[in-house]
Amino acid sequence: MVDVSSKDATIRTAMAEAIVRMKRETLALVLAGSVPKGDVLAVARVAGIMAAKKTSELIPLCHPLPISGVTIACEPDETESLIRVLASVTVSGKTGVEMEALTAAAVAALTIYDMLKAVERGITIDSIRLLTKEGGKSGTFRADNVDGAATPARAVRRMNAASGVRRARVLKPAEVSVERGSRKQTPDQNAKREALRRFMASRGLTAHTWARDAGVTVGVIYSFLHGRTHSLSKTEEQKLAGAAKVDPEDLYRG
Repeated sequence: MVDVSSKDATIRTAMAEAIVRMKRETLALVLAGSVPKGDVLAVARVAGIMAAKKTSELIPLCHPLPISGVTIACEPDETESLIRVLASVTVSGKTGVEMEALTAAAVAALTIYDMLKAVERGITIDSIRLLTKEGGKSGTFRADNVDGAATPARAVRRMNAASGVRRARVLKPAEVSVERGSRKQTPDQNAKREALRRFMASRGLTAHTWARDAGVTVGVIYSFLHGRTHSLSKTEEQKLAGAAKVDPEDLYRG
């Protein structure tokens, strides 16, 4: 086990990804909330968080770390028939959290398989990889863009929005004005995302069924909840509220 006593404690972050591929029929069951074992994505998120905290017990030479934050996002992709797991971990310490992020992504993906194995045995887990790491003596790492659908920079923005945490990164000139313009609005939108999640949970709404009843695509809901879009449009709010038989402002009082 490497001696890190002489290192300075700094803020360190890491993000990892895992891809879970399945049949379209299987993914449809996940989106409809019809899997016999229960809410696949919710259980996978909890499993990923627990795994991040247990990494030093699973990987022999990892240091036990006082993790300060873990965010797990499970993003269904109906076009590619897969679920993309993104795990982001933060710590203030003397060594990085790459293994914690990778372990979280891997265990969340394995949990998805376990929840679905009775439905489909041929599910595959691939592309488990580190997307980014920041902090420490070695500085910043960004993975090459192997999958054009999920560049590391795009993943960072999605996860930061979902967790409500803004992390330092190098901005290209064209990005500066966009970042500055959205900074004041981000906390309010994250609060609305959390309120909408509570609204759905309190009424037993699944994204797929709710979207179908409202006449919108399921991506509208997932994109907002995972931070890919800044807000729901007024029309989308009205349709979703109508399907749930509430006023639009009630969506954010969950």
